Amino acid sequence: MASMLMNPAGWWHLLARFVTSLPGNPPSVADEIWADDRLTNGERSLWVQLSNQDRRHSIAVAQRFVADRPDATVPEIAGALLHDVGKIECRLGTFGRVAGTLIGRRGKRFSAYHDHEAIGAEMAANVGSEVVTVELIAGFGPAIKSLNRSDHA
Repeated sequence: MASMLMNPAGWWHLLARFVTSLPGNPPSVADEIWADDRLTNGERSLWVQLSNQDRRHSIAVAQRFVADRPDATVPEIAGALLHDVGKIECRLGTFGRVAGTLIGRRGKRFSAYHDHEAIGAEMAANVGSEVVTVELIAGFGPAIKSLNRSDHA
């Protein structure tokens, strides 16, 4: 996160993410179905806990991921869909996340926000996600470069 703040591209990504986080409308029905077809029941139980904004973001990232990695497996796509699922734990809205980005790891909720990858990976493992899915959420594995490109597009 800190390295993202040091370069202009990181700021543009954060600004774009902020602007798209403002509307509270849910994903389209077609997008919800697309996501549902790529998640196990346990994974879906996590995904539906995300805010509308986060679900829209996860679908956009996962669809860019598939375009970037046409041979992606279903578990990899699930990892792309769930890459931010650990943010459920921080219980921060858009403005809280902005504050957390600027302030850093002060307090339990801001720390959870910064640790969302490890938290999300543990959550996915606990619902029985495949190792590939868990690794991608945690921020590593063979598809991580594609996920990073898709998340920061």
